[in-house]
Amino acid sequence: MSKQFQFKLVLLGESAVGKSSLVLRFVKDQFDDYRESTIGAAFLTQTVTLDDQTIVKFEIWDTAGQERYKSLAPMYYRNANCAVVVYDITQASSLDKARTWIRELQRQADPSIVIALCGNKTDLTARRQITQEEAKKYADEEGLMWFETSAKTGEGVSEVFTAIAKKLPLSAPSSRTSAARGTAAARQGVDLNRQTTTQGSNEACNC
Repeated sequence: MSKQFQFKLVLLGESAVGKSSLVLRFVKDQFDDYRESTIGAAFLTQTVTLDDQTIVKFEIWDTAGQERYKSLAPMYYRNANCAVVVYDITQASSLDKARTWIRELQRQADPSIVIALCGNKTDLTARRQITQEEAKKYADEEGLMWFETSAKTGEGVSEVFTAIAKKLPLSAPSSRTSAARGTAAARQGVDLNRQTTTQGSNEACNC
């Protein structure tokens, strides 16, 4: 019988870097050129199948990038098992903002959190301002996973979440049940064996 584990994942980054588009591509394999900015945060779920015996379910919190919502961010990354910090390869300032988010995670999030740095919009490579070498060097120095993606074309998107799933500790005690969801998953994840897999749910949270 396959085992399913549940983890909390948060997306952080400057406004308009494509966080919501990345999630939409991952969850529904869709892209919308005219997505409105996220208000507060949006909540979605999706699963990754690692092998015949292991399924990882992500509870995804897609946070707003606007400065006025920054004070809400700790509410979403607190007790998160993993984080994707997104920057726009065509906007040099967005990597600086990503560095700020990573420093905040390193100071305030769970010490065991898995962090991925993700450069989005590779479909606009002609307008690139942030080189792969610069971003990867920073990621290596900070011990982060590093990826480049295009939410528009889908390039690299599933690879980000699959790689994160593979790095998470799938060692939750078998005694854990669905009642232990949420913050109880902070360090080891929740074993959702015998739970029904939910894919692609999308609820707005205008907190």
